Amino acid sequence: MSYTAPLDDIAFVLRHVVGLPELDLGLGIEEAEAVLAEAGRFAAEVLAPLNRVGDRQPAVLENGTVRSSPGFAEAYRLFVENGWNAVSADVEHGGNGLPDMLAAALTELWNGANMAFALCPLLTQSAAETLAHYGDARQKRLYLPRLVSGEWTGPMCLTEPQAGSDLGAIRCAARASEDGRYRLKGQKIFITWGDHDMAENLVHMVLARLEGGPPGSKGLSLFLVPKRMVREDGALGSANAVRCVGLEHKLGLHGSPTALMQYGEDAGAYAELVGAPHRGIEAMFSMMNRARLGIGLQGVGLAERAYQQARAYALARVQGRVVGSSDEALPILHHPDVRRMLMVSKAKLEAARAMALEAAAMSDRARLGEASAAARLDLLIPMVKATATDLAVEIASTAIQIHGGAGFIEETGIAQAYRDARVTPIYEGTNGIQAGDLVTRKLLRDGGAAMAALIRDINRSYGALAEETGEELRAIAPHLRLGRAALDRSGQHLIATEASEPRRVLAASYPYLRLASMVVGGWLMARVGLAAQAELGAGRGNERFLRAKLVTARCFAEHVLVEAETLERIIRGGGASLLALEPEQF
Repeated sequence: MSYTAPLDDIAFVLRHVVGLPELDLGLGIEEAEAVLAEAGRFAAEVLAPLNRVGDRQPAVLENGTVRSSPGFAEAYRLFVENGWNAVSADVEHGGNGLPDMLAAALTELWNGANMAFALCPLLTQSAAETLAHYGDARQKRLYLPRLVSGEWTGPMCLTEPQAGSDLGAIRCAARASEDGRYRLKGQKIFITWGDHDMAENLVHMVLARLEGGPPGSKGLSLFLVPKRMVREDGALGSANAVRCVGLEHKLGLHGSPTALMQYGEDAGAYAELVGAPHRGIEAMFSMMNRARLGIGLQGVGLAERAYQQARAYALARVQGRVVGSSDEALPILHHPDVRRMLMVSKAKLEAARAMALEAAAMSDRARLGEASAAARLDLLIPMVKATATDLAVEIASTAIQIHGGAGFIEETGIAQAYRDARVTPIYEGTNGIQAGDLVTRKLLRDGGAAMAALIRDINRSYGALAEETGEELRAIAPHLRLGRAALDRSGQHLIATEASEPRRVLAASYPYLRLASMVVGGWLMARVGLAAQAELGAGRGNERFLRAKLVTARCFAEHVLVEAETLERIIRGGGASLLALEPEQF
């Protein structure tokens, strides 16, 4: 159950596919690879050994205090001391200012090694980014440096028993107090790392309803609620009226405490407004978008770990005679169906990684002022979040299948990957919500302009493929051409029918997200193949590694991208059957 950081795969995408060396980001590719190597060591040697520990010895609530899993607090101290929490934050706030591409790659490593642990810094980094954008000068002075460093952590607090995806139903309330701050009362549920003993203070980012505000989501504001009060000199004061009253008993991610939080009882908990009143949703989405990219990277990391476990088992487990071989006993990796499962998993995993790093590259390009990059990032975020997390569940399930009966036994450890992965398509907006977001907020809102720009870029890569003579690249080209056309026609169909049949458009949103992600994945794998072929032609790099890239890109085209036209048919005609039954007929 060891974990090896996939440094060569990540570095290849950064160097040859998403263009880190081409951008003026203050960090060369050699320096980035050195950082990755050190992070890979930390992930494998410090975090990965605690993955099983957290699963077997979960965080517990004792006498009002949440005790983290054994070893987690020491690992977190090392994580902070080594500066890993501050990698991409702005230098002016105490960060290292490194590219988002590199930060994304590190996020994959932390989650591949130990997702339960990695959730804590992921949320803290999102909270710090939100405060950097919306906090006032005092909040930035007192709270931001400690969130950036990781000295304090920052949970995201949205969900309530009656308000899951429907944030407009939030009842947690805040009222102005005489000191110019606010008093906040209410409960929040499912708060990841909502309380723990790894840091001396927690800065809760809480979505609540300001007294007298309008109903629904327009009446929500964002508040900063520290667990311990912070004096004007930055020293910690007394405890705030914030406490954990319960921990959830979950399917997986046992090492990550999921808290039921109570804010205020008598006078209420001390709170500070972040940003403008009634603009909490806007501020929270700043936090949520980074978190959604991070959750997608969780999916990539989990899928990588499950794939590694399945590959190791398939190489070691001897079972049955292999057709076409005279050997009496060979590892099960020689069986064609096991090879199918591993090869398709590998192809999908590499496509998901490239998509996540492409999104991070768009974030870097947007910060450098590229006008189209922000729109491309918005388009990619729901694809990355949904596709990578669905894939984590799929590859973990496939890994159990490769293990056979042993995979259903907890002692082999692969079941943990499935249990840990299963929440990722649910939180930070279910994957159905991601599909609706892609169609309504990204495709329809601009009349398909951002998607059309993406398709034009796919066309350029197809043109490059069509000029290649190598067998693998020649095999990819027709599938990319058909997938690109299916995506274009499907988008135009949804735009044309939205006004007359909005429910059918939403019913088609998930197949559309799958189609868009599939075609983008095929496009990126084509770019991987083109880069590998160029390196081979120039006599550079490891030939076995590069030829494997070509074969994997072809596998994605022939086993995944080939489904594009079927999805187009579902998008164009499948909504009627989904909406035909009355509720009592289900």
